[in-house]
Amino acid sequence: MIRPSRSIQTLCIFFVIASVNVAHAQAPLRVSSPDGRNEVSIGTRDGAAYYSVDRSGKHVILPSRLGFAFRGLRALGDSVRMESSSRNTVDTTWSLPWGEVSRVREHYNELRIQLVETTAAHRQFTIAVRAFDDGIGFRYEVGDAGLGDFEMTDELTEFAIADDARAWWIHANVPRPDRYEDLFSASPVSNLDTVQTPLTLELQNGVVAVIHEANLVDYAGLNLAGRFESRTLRAALAPWADGVKVRGRAPFVTPWRTIQLADRVEDLAPSVLGLKLNPPSRIQNTSWIAPMKYDGIWWGMHINVYTWGQGPKHGATTANAERYIDFAAANSLRGTLVEGWNLGWDGDWIANRNGFSFTQPYPDYNLPVVAAYAKSKGVALIVHNETAMGIDNYERQLDSAFALYERLGVHAIKTGYVNDKTPEGHAHTGQYMVRHYRRVVETAARHGIAVDVHEPIHDTGERRTWPNMLSREGARGQEYNAWGGEGGNPPEHETILFFTRMLAGPMDFTPGIFDILIRHGS
Repeated sequence: MIRPSRSIQTLCIFFVIASVNVAHAQAPLRVSSPDGRNEVSIGTRDGAAYYSVDRSGKHVILPSRLGFAFRGLRALGDSVRMESSSRNTVDTTWSLPWGEVSRVREHYNELRIQLVETTAAHRQFTIAVRAFDDGIGFRYEVGDAGLGDFEMTDELTEFAIADDARAWWIHANVPRPDRYEDLFSASPVSNLDTVQTPLTLELQNGVVAVIHEANLVDYAGLNLAGRFESRTLRAALAPWADGVKVRGRAPFVTPWRTIQLADRVEDLAPSVLGLKLNPPSRIQNTSWIAPMKYDGIWWGMHINVYTWGQGPKHGATTANAERYIDFAAANSLRGTLVEGWNLGWDGDWIANRNGFSFTQPYPDYNLPVVAAYAKSKGVALIVHNETAMGIDNYERQLDSAFALYERLGVHAIKTGYVNDKTPEGHAHTGQYMVRHYRRVVETAARHGIAVDVHEPIHDTGERRTWPNMLSREGARGQEYNAWGGEGGNPPEHETILFFTRMLAGPMDFTPGIFDILIRHGS
């Protein structure tokens, strides 16, 4: 079912190899977007590699550090020279099976610079830069010489913001570590602590910039750390439990560090910069994948009308599920989500995270019957998989659970990762969980299942490669109107999401509450 797909493409490539003059401070090399407005410069000063970004002659990122720190090894990037460079231009068009647009033009100019250490190890790495009309992306491609197996303690990438821009942000570490469920704040960039991406910046010179990442694979998720009264932000990768940021073996490539660029905030939304920096789809037949509106058995738990666990108020019964399916069919909703259907919800299910079964329903819920009923009504049954961050327990059951859903004609799941960390102390946005999220999406694709994730890693454009990665409830959504400490979500919250969180990709806000008085059960 899955194999590399081939798009009809128009490709123009101009390839130039250039030797670079070695000097104490090497003159920067520059690459501009096809429209000439966005420009990235790469150079060295006192042996250290740096980059900068301009838009229409206005500074966006001042010269900023590049490099890595490794356990037991000298930092990479502090004593280097530019050895060689190459350039090309790509102009190609490809299709999306679903989303904001059906056709995407991928048009960029690329500069690749090989840097070599001037010290004895002579390790080398390449900075690859792509300049688009809607922004830029750069990444590291690190060779294997002198590195081998490594433990990265820091990525040293910095973002020296050109002025004290107004930043729209949420915390990365408080009140709940590595979660996206917070209200956005606005403040000068010099006041930032550690924040999530995407980070939207309104510069005083009129440029709007959004810092994020693309194609996050087997690496740690990107946060940004500020320094008090400084406009320089530094990459702050989410660590493993022991503090190491990334484990791997050279050669390796990093995710793209992206900076979306525009002249007005409203011009940010049409950009699909992250998608353009991800590989093509690996799913040949995508006809079964589509976003949807859905209802579901979930809100009743938040207002104490239903319970997830078994008992007199158990929400996920066969009869109740069929009632919700009937409502969906009568109101042109394409799906019904059922939470609390499977064994494991009784008692302290967060602490007992390894007690969840993803195949065995409660006695009052007949999964095959509900699946067949939904199909007869033309409604997609969305099966809920809450893990409570019991990752080993979930991964042991992935294949058997997804095979069961496939046999029953279920093509959508919603996963959940309530809990701040795994039992071993791994964060949602660290490399351990990045690997897990990708494993779930790939396994789901093999079984014809689309995925909606609650408590996810942020979107970095994976849906181009894996179109079954449908959405994420990775923000402060509708459930906070049931019990949010601030009295629920303020009216402006949703308008801010459009220019911040949703620039990363699709979002499941779980809207659709009909009783706005919110009558709680006892």
